[in-house]
Amino acid sequence: MEDSKIQEARETMDILYEISTILNTGLDRETLSLCLNLCENGVNPEALAAVIKELRRESAAIKVCANINTQMVF
Repeated sequence: MEDSKIQEARETMDILYEISTILNTGLDRETLSLCLNLCENGVNPEALAAVIKELRRESAAIKVCANINTQMVF
């Protein structure tokens, strides 16, 4: 019985990952699993999506600044 629950959880995660890939979310399996766990524990999915988008924007901005600073060094 426990093995069947583990197998069902794996299959569910595989399906969610396929959907995530089709939607081009950019989430790897580990991140997707963490998001799923957060939602299962009561985190608002829309708020979580907004946080992920903001983190990606901030990360991109930091990379741009780092590239500019690297190019300015002689």
